[in-house]
Amino acid sequence: MQYRNDVKSGNNLSILGYGCMRLPRSMGTKIDVDKTESLIMSAIDMGINYFDSAYIYPGSEQAVGDVFRRNKGAREKIYLATKLPHSQCKSFVDFDKFFDVSLSRLETDWIDYYLIHNIGSLTAWERLKSNGIEKWIDDKKAQGKIRQIGFSFHGPYNEFNALIDAYDWDFTQIQYNYMNENYQAGRAGLVRAHEKGMSVVVMEPLLGGKLATSLPKGVESVFRQGDKDSSPAAWALRWIWNQPEVTLLLSGMNSDAQLNENVETAKTAVPGMLTDKEVAIIERVVKIFEESYKIPCTGCNYCLPCPNNVNIPGSFASYNLSFASGYIAGITSYMTGTALTSKEGNFSGSNCIKCGLCEQACPQKIKIMGALETVLKRMEPFWMKPIISVVRKVMK
Repeated sequence: MQYRNDVKSGNNLSILGYGCMRLPRSMGTKIDVDKTESLIMSAIDMGINYFDSAYIYPGSEQAVGDVFRRNKGAREKIYLATKLPHSQCKSFVDFDKFFDVSLSRLETDWIDYYLIHNIGSLTAWERLKSNGIEKWIDDKKAQGKIRQIGFSFHGPYNEFNALIDAYDWDFTQIQYNYMNENYQAGRAGLVRAHEKGMSVVVMEPLLGGKLATSLPKGVESVFRQGDKDSSPAAWALRWIWNQPEVTLLLSGMNSDAQLNENVETAKTAVPGMLTDKEVAIIERVVKIFEESYKIPCTGCNYCLPCPNNVNIPGSFASYNLSFASGYIAGITSYMTGTALTSKEGNFSGSNCIKCGLCEQACPQKIKIMGALETVLKRMEPFWMKPIISVVRKVMK
């Protein structure tokens, strides 16, 4: 494992961090703690020492805490990150309320890297300041309960710039990958934060897995021209690790195969390792993606639950797949993912009531209601209605 130094704390952090938003689940619902334990303990043995959770990730903090409870001494071997749901904090006392719940779930007395979760504007920070967040942070640091303070960001670059100047942050977490080089904080934000002495944690290095699987036609053959043995995921991770301003990246590994591959890739990942030829190959891949990738959804599920049960991420994933891998693959995924032809009913965009809650929650700032209308035009054309009707009758 390679490590990079967090200048402000002196900690040496593994360049591969473990993102705990997409932990393995049993039957797609409850987190499988036994499998999670096996993965986390293997990751620690392989040298991963940074683990990232959040108050709002369903079951995540509790599952990670269960692993620590079962494995005495494991907590002390790693740096633990979790996040404050700032939008739910209406007064000073709420900071402790959410923080204490996280400590209890995680079976710990302190958080090494604590983040204000998904703060996207200076206005949001000013609201927190008016409720006393700066004093609260100072108190928690003095007590040793928070070691490093930072924020995760989904918003425009100008707001990121304002935020990193508004407080003496230790670190930040941004979305960054070869498809999002100039999106949100982007490359400019990465460099600016680094110049201010902040460590930078990268999330969504594979864009919710979309840079690893369901790739547009032609991408894999382009990658093979540079290295026939490296997977698309390895290419994406190396692109990030090639940049010295990045401290570490988070990967939501939910299988032994993913863990083993990513660790193997991390072993030789150093700044400046990509050749000019390899950089050019990634630039060609970006152009192919841009021609086929239509809606920038990462599948984070922040837009859910929808009050009318629309499967928003599933609809967008299928729509993108229909361009990347062909209409048949996309429509098959769409019918399954939205239960379009099941007897249980329709969870597609046709059920959207335009309440707007999803757009308020979306960290990508996607205009979801309009995007769902676009999806419907492609994925539910008039000629599909008789097919859907027949299939539903069969299902009954």
